[in-house]
Amino acid sequence: MSNTAQDSNITRVVNCPSCRKPVVWGPASIFKPFCSDRCRLLDLGAWASEKYAIPATSPPDLNEFDQD
Repeated sequence: MSNTAQDSNITRVVNCPSCRKPVVWGPASIFKPFCSDRCRLLDLGAWASEKYAIPATSPPDLNEFDQD
């Protein structure tokens, strides 16, 4: 049996990023990794309202680069 045939028999279950409900990862899961359209839209709204952000350091002081 090849690895591809073996892998196709494995059912992967992930947790919805919004509500943590188990979601089967497969062709039937149209909203994956989310469990529903509602959770998908809640996550999109969080990104749009900038609730998720990558922390940034303060910008460099441009005066340090001035050459007199």
